[in-house]
Amino acid sequence: MGTTYVERRAWEQVIEALGDTRVVLVNGARQAGKSTLVRRIGQHTGARWYSLDDAVTRRAAASDPHSFVRLDSLMIIDEVQRDPELLLSMKSLVDEHPTPGRFLLTGSARLLGLRSLPDTLVGRMEIIELWPLSQGEIDGVRENFVDDVFNQGPDIFHESPLTRDDYIARVIRGGFPDAIHREHRRRTAYLTNYVSDLINRDVTQLSAIERGPQLRALVQAVAARSSQPLSVSRVASDVGLTSVTTERYLSLLEEVFLMKRIPAWTRRISGRSVGQAKVAMVDSGIASALLRQTASRLRQPGGPLGGLLEGFVAMEIARQIPWSTDRPGLSHYRTKDGVEVDLVLEDGMGRVVALEVKASSTAHDRDFAGLRHLEQRLGNDLVAGLLLYTGHHTLPFGPKFRAVPISTLWT
Repeated sequence: MGTTYVERRAWEQVIEALGDTRVVLVNGARQAGKSTLVRRIGQHTGARWYSLDDAVTRRAAASDPHSFVRLDSLMIIDEVQRDPELLLSMKSLVDEHPTPGRFLLTGSARLLGLRSLPDTLVGRMEIIELWPLSQGEIDGVRENFVDDVFNQGPDIFHESPLTRDDYIARVIRGGFPDAIHREHRRRTAYLTNYVSDLINRDVTQLSAIERGPQLRALVQAVAARSSQPLSVSRVASDVGLTSVTTERYLSLLEEVFLMKRIPAWTRRISGRSVGQAKVAMVDSGIASALLRQTASRLRQPGGPLGGLLEGFVAMEIARQIPWSTDRPGLSHYRTKDGVEVDLVLEDGMGRVVALEVKASSTAHDRDFAGLRHLEQRLGNDLVAGLLLYTGHHTLPFGPKFRAVPISTLWT
């Protein structure tokens, strides 16, 4: 089954970085589209392209790394984490000839976290993370919600034809290019096999794993805790690992772009705030597949839709932050008294946009309790408090508060 190429917003970031940076690394999950992106950039720029997934190429690079990297034009090296020693030769070359646009690299694990990495290209390299497809990329529209909401505040407005079932379908679909056009059964098989292969290949490469079954149980536990505070000790007890080992494994799952921790918001507006991170799977399709969720199951009351939908929203915003103007921080807020705000965006000037996510198609004043709590403490620093819900209309709930359809994120 062929896959239609989808234009990626990262294209502009890569081209811009190559204009003034010696080495550019496109880093991200396997099968997120890194190789396709850099190959097309190579065709556009006339660069030479090499993949270290190819055994012959890898042997040549290992045999004579100094000669391997000495090209006069842009050189693209795919899956560079397969031979981290190669970076030393690149470092030597770009120090000798510090012209921009010498190397474009891809990696499927957080390269700087590799234990075998002998040295880095700090100060010489820009890292661009490529996530699975955003909803805007899938739909062929340029989404700019992060910039728009800081610029427009409560004046942001959107009417949506999407229903709750439409959002459920998007959550289950996820954003991996090879998965989005498959029917449900085949997509579930693809995504569960993807997780198994990722653990067996990349996680093993990053660190010797002594307890494979427990690691798989840990991935399942993370998926089940989507958008919940992550208690390492509790998860460790559930999967039969020590807290130290669990923390190590969680870090590995982040390094291979399977999960993301959303930190607690750290501005000191309340001594009763809780500093525990929340966790989200990078791709909602993977989370749904691991939990064996179907559209009919997610429609049922009391199911995991709320957590999966919040994780879906969080990761859609995370995808947009790299191409936003100010690149605000993404966090969450929770107090010891149980007051919560699902997501908090704070820009470099201390301005805050607070977001609640709700799977319902109706909105009530009580849904804004956490957002009003932040307004009392932030005053003018709160730009807007939005309830992202599955309804059709933008509705006012006060000067700074709006209920807006979730599809505002990408339309």
